[in-house]
Order: sequence, then C-alpha cells, then structure tokens
Amino acid sequence: MRRWNGWGDEALQIELPPKGLALLKALIGNGRPRPDYPLDEFLDRIPQSRLPPHPLISDDPRMRFDHSHGQSLPDWIRMRGGLFRRFVDGVAQPATVAEVHALLRFAADNGTVVIPHGGGTSVVGHLEVPGAHRPVLSLSLARFNRLLHFDPDCSLATFQAGICGPDIENHLNSKGFTLGHFPQSFEYSTLGGWVATRSSGQQSHHYGSIDQLFAGGEIVTPAGSLRLPPVPASAAGPDLRHLVLGSEGRMGVLTEVSARISRIPEIDEVYAVFFPSWDLAIHGVQELSASGLPFSMLRLSDPKETMTQLALAGHQRRIGYLNRYLKLRGALEKETCMCLVGFTGARRLARFARHAAFKILRRYRGVATGKAVGRAWKKT
Repeated sequence: MRRWNGWGDEALQIELPPKGLALLKALIGNGRPRPDYPLDEFLDRIPQSRLPPHPLISDDPRMRFDHSHGQSLPDWIRMRGGLFRRFVDGVAQPATVAEVHALLRFAADNGTVVIPHGGGTSVVGHLEVPGAHRPVLSLSLARFNRLLHFDPDCSLATFQAGICGPDIENHLNSKGFTLGHFPQSFEYSTLGGWVATRSSGQQSHHYGSIDQLFAGGEIVTPAGSLRLPPVPASAAGPDLRHLVLGSEGRMGVLTEVSARISRIPEIDEVYAVFFPSWDLAIHGVQELSASGLPFSMLRLSDPKETMTQLALAGHQRRIGYLNRYLKLRGALEKETCMCLVGFTGARRLARFARHAAFKILRRYRGVATGKAVGRAWKKT
C-alpha cells in the first residue's frame, strides 16, 4: 500500500545509514524530530462535500485526502506537519470514456473544477486544490490501465492513459519490446501523466523524451473528444499533439496514448566515472555531449550530491575500497564529482561507444570504476 505521507510502499522500511545521518548533522546541524501529524486527525478535518450526489463520485474522506496533493517536498512538509487546508470535494474513478464524458457534463452543469489525476506523483503543484469557492472533483484514471493494441511491425503500442510504468514494461517486455521511458517517478506515475507533463526519462538520450515517443491518442474535453491518430511525420500544418504535451490536464482528460516502442536492447549498462573537480567534470561532459557518440545517459553530480550519494549508499566496506582506488588514481579530492554514463543498444556499438567515451573523459582526469556503482544506482 502506498505510504500516505511520503514516497513508496508502507511495507518497505529503509533505514538511514549511520554515515548518512552523520553527513546530515554535519551539513544542517542536529535535528529536532517531531511526531508525524496523524492521518485520522486529517480525515476528521475534511469538510462535507459541496458536490451533489452522483453515482460515479465518492466523498470518502481518505480518497479525498489522497487525491488532494502531489509528492513534492512542500506536500510532504504539509502532510507531516498537519498544514493542509484544502481538499477535493469528491473523487471519480471512471472505467469508460462514456463515463468520463458524463462526469465532465456533470461538472459543467454544477460549476465544478475538474483536476485529472494519474499516479499522484506531481511535484509541480497542479494537483493542489484552488482557493476559489467552486467545488473540486478529482477525476482519477486508475481504472484506465490496459494495453489496447500492440503493433510490432510499426513499433507502436496503445495503452489506456492511467497505466503505470512497471505495468507498461511488463506488457512490452513479455513481447520483446520496451518503451524505455524511466523518469524517477517510474514506479507510480502514469503514461498519461508523462504526456501531460512532457516528461523526460533517465535514458531519453537513447529512446527519446515523451514528446518523441507520444504518437497519438485521445483526449476528452468538455466540448467533446479529440482523437489524434498515430500518423507518420508530416510537413502539413501544426502538430496537434503539442496541444496535449505539457498541458498539465488543462486541455481535458487524456484517456488513451499510442507510443513508439523499441526492441529490448542487447546491452543496457551504466558505468561510473569520477573526476577530481567540478570544472574538469563539466568540460569532460561537454566534450562527450558534443561528440555524437551513442551513449544513452549522462548524469553528472556536483561534489555535494556525489558525497551524499556515497554516504547514503551503505556498503561502507565497498565504498572504502572505492575511495582508496580513487585516491591512488588521483580522483579523490574535496570536489570529487561522479558521472554516470549509460550505454544501450547493440553489443558492438555499445562497446565502441564506451571505449571512445572513456578515452574522451580520461583527458579530463576521469577515472572509470566499472559497473558496480551503476548497478546499485539502477536498482534503487
């Protein structure tokens, strides 16, 4: 079950490593732990719904609470501190496009604000309930979670928009394909949410960002439905898909998404490279970026993030070995920076890209340390 006031599954408890706690104390001082605000008290504070009864709308307090916020740091502070003041008036979980149309007509007839809800992972505040005096309906796409059509010849798959990342990959991997879109919210965010937020994934340099993967779909608006067929590229007129991309739910409710898919690659590996300073790291990454080499990911951490990631990793013995190796190679300094470099695709091409990339990074004193750090990063 999703954690109500933080990220992840309630059944999973991950303790902060002692070195990570020591680092936090060194950076911000001793904390003053406070008890979390109780969920029951939040639920007791939720006011009576202002919506008239409707068979598709629930006014259950827990559902209303869960659909009234995203997963940003301000959201977590408000949840743990008891600071939420505004809640949606009802939650609808339609199962068909006809029900979505009916809900939008109901909202128009009753002067109701509608907020589409995917996985609820938003960190940009679009799920926040506005301060106006109009009632607010959260329209959840949780039941829109099926694969509708799979076309391997055209490398296209059509899903209902409420499907989450792991379910997408489970469907496609079993057929030898992948979407290849892995934002940090991958576990809980939805395909429709990725389109509506113009999402980027960890390996978008290889597979493309969602605006390149989004081939078409259907959006339901108060004025009717707009279907965007997955046609080939065209030089005729504007691309109407860009009305939907990045719209954050303002244009309507995205119910169906056709996406470009890829065959599962032979190689999908992440290597760690360490630099002794930020300036060297920046220049190395800039040259690699301009080289045209087919790497799939380039993720550079500044000295503070590098230090934090290593402190939170646990496995102190392995980190100790890593530090000694970096010291011998001249890459362990106060401004040490870690860069994760991914290589995805055909084995020979990935091997060529790796050798050529490391040759560039060595000119800036980059020290490659193999796949162990990359595997740990991918796992978490």
